[in-house]
Amino acid sequence: MRQIVFLLLLLFKVSCVCAQYTFQGKVEFERKVNIHRQIDDMMEDDNKTWMEKVKAQMPKFNVSYFDYYFNTKKSLYKPGRESENPVKGMWGNSPASENIVFSDWGLGKVIASKQIFEEKFLVQDSLRKLDWKIKDEIRIISGYKCRKAVSIICDSVYVVAFYTEDIAVSGGPEMFSGLPGMILEIAIPRLYSTWIALKVDIAAPKDEELKIPEKGKKVSQKEMYDTVMGSVSKWGRFAHRSVWWSVL
Repeated sequence: MRQIVFLLLLLFKVSCVCAQYTFQGKVEFERKVNIHRQIDDMMEDDNKTWMEKVKAQMPKFNVSYFDYYFNTKKSLYKPGRESENPVKGMWGNSPASENIVFSDWGLGKVIASKQIFEEKFLVQDSLRKLDWKIKDEIRIISGYKCRKAVSIICDSVYVVAFYTEDIAVSGGPEMFSGLPGMILEIAIPRLYSTWIALKVDIAAPKDEELKIPEKGKKVSQKEMYDTVMGSVSKWGRFAHRSVWWSVL
């Protein structure tokens, strides 16, 4: 009898431990791009007065939403619901606003549909590997305990992430992954942009919610990078920012 009670207690304990982890579901991300900081970067002596007027008429942030469906085998990141107060005009045409990213964790592959300027690319490549550095800072995001990590993209662009080990999938928004748990927040200061999880739904995603993107010119990540770099090489100091957006 004691052995039976002991086994029941052990099974209960194991089930409680497993229950605290999430293995599938949907994350809604809010992306905020600081338009005012972008305008500041474009100001020069001969256009400062005009640009200040433009800035005064614009909201500080361009806000958009993305859905991230996942399980332990694959994930899909794609545009979500419409913003309640969308930004109009050239400042509303935010880079990477149409990105769709499919990740296959078992095969270590990624397929991403990206509209860049007038051309749509279909990136087919291995999952990107970043050299993440784990930090001590902790914060709570959508009810999950998250730890800070930092890395670099494009040789010099600083990325700050907060991930949770309570979601047992090494994914995140855009093409970011590789941490010991789900990334629930990303900040890229040089793009004046942040992605943060507003909520996590643990319902299993449907097959149609994990549909692989198919449209676009098939390229590797490097081929797309070289194409974009060649297109914007004469844009001066604004060229690199366009490239950074393209490789997200």
